[in-house]
Amino acid sequence: MAECIMVQGTMSGAGKSLLAAALCRIFRQDGLRAAPFKSQNMALNSYITLDGLEMGRAQAVQAQAAGVEPDVRMNPILLKPSSDSGSQLIVMGKVRGNYPAAEYYKIKKDLIPDILDAYRSLEREYDVIVIEGAGSPAEINLRDDDIANMGLAELVNAPVLLVGDIDRGGVFAQLYGTMELLRPEERERIVGTVINKFRGDEEILRPGLDMIEEKTGVPVLGVIPYVQVDIDEEDSLAPELEREAVHKQIDIAVIRFPRISNFTDFSPLERHPALGVRYVQEADQLGRPDLVILPGTKSTMEDLLWLRQSGLESVVLQSVSRGVPVLGICGGYQMLCRTLLDPSGTEKEDRLAGLGLLDMETEFLPQKTRTRVRADVTAGPLAGAAVEGYEIHMGQTRGNEEPFCVLSDGQAEGAARENVFGTYLHGLFDTGELTEKLADWLLERRGISPGQVHMEDSREYRQRQYDLLAQTVRQSLDLPAVRRAMEKFGGM
Repeated sequence: MAECIMVQGTMSGAGKSLLAAALCRIFRQDGLRAAPFKSQNMALNSYITLDGLEMGRAQAVQAQAAGVEPDVRMNPILLKPSSDSGSQLIVMGKVRGNYPAAEYYKIKKDLIPDILDAYRSLEREYDVIVIEGAGSPAEINLRDDDIANMGLAELVNAPVLLVGDIDRGGVFAQLYGTMELLRPEERERIVGTVINKFRGDEEILRPGLDMIEEKTGVPVLGVIPYVQVDIDEEDSLAPELEREAVHKQIDIAVIRFPRISNFTDFSPLERHPALGVRYVQEADQLGRPDLVILPGTKSTMEDLLWLRQSGLESVVLQSVSRGVPVLGICGGYQMLCRTLLDPSGTEKEDRLAGLGLLDMETEFLPQKTRTRVRADVTAGPLAGAAVEGYEIHMGQTRGNEEPFCVLSDGQAEGAARENVFGTYLHGLFDTGELTEKLADWLLERRGISPGQVHMEDSREYRQRQYDLLAQTVRQSLDLPAVRRAMEKFGGM
């Protein structure tokens, strides 16, 4: 049976996901078969497996770091927020329904058999399970029904690393306060603390390390420096969307919807030497970009109303009328249509006028489409690019426009008209071919000769990023102590 280690954080954003990814990579480098696991994930950034099931993207990234195919068992429970107080519940990759928070908390203990079945199945196939917690274990109002932090650690008998983020300040208070709010038997599971995102001279930090060890009785097993790695973040509140845009030859404006999903679609664009990507949420921020992108969203109709009420719809339409290209992906594609219909109440309104840039109509359906695809783009200046991606949406779009691409089974997908493009495909830039086509076209529109510098192969680039992350953590974390703790607890 597999050994395990669990990474918990003092708060959301402390660095759990990346530390878990690093450990997956390190164990793989050391010749062990490693798999990630997160019992319950709440995120709008999801991933479709080869068998058409939906899971959190963070666990897909961790699986790729471990050199294994993402598997829905690695994230049996996924919550996709659909409002400020409710979420779509996905169990073992399939939608089970929409639940207000209070209703979900009444049923979540009933999901423990699903969680344990998934974990035990992985345990039989792998040497090591790297478990990621959710939020903080010190949410004392949620402790009795916990299935994601110490509750899960008890179920699978996992030792715990507690991670604090020094970059936000107050890391010693984070660690000490979290430990003090835990029950005695929970504190005994914490085999070490980790200080993450440190900048500076570790010797200056030493008095604090000594004091926190004295006060908690738990060793500090690592001080991990702040490292710039280009690895997909977990959710739409990630710093990726907060940072200042890098100014390059081409200006791409991505509309930052309140419920933006799968924003990692645009990571390959950001890596291109000619493409600058920025995120826009106010009308006066749009300016005069070379391309406008309407990304995916968990709530198309609500975010379309927000686009309208914020004044962004008007300035986007003005940009398109001046000849600026616009690309809609998934929910953004649906917004480009003439009309959006919702006869079954899947979304907010029965009927809503779209932006009218494509002569298409979207009808929302209760069934979710989940599939991995390959396609060849056929739309105008982008034609000829081979793409691989996935569809994940609750709706079908039909109309009279030329297709954006043709799927490998010969089926037409998406729509295109002059400088307006729409597609359901997430991950369409990952192969790099469409990124290069898009960059060359946008440069030519600006009268700039496309350069000779092209992007590195995306798969090789991703592997280098995982290795860089693993190298940084390997040099900063007491891995022998971690392994001893894993052997001591021994799993379930």
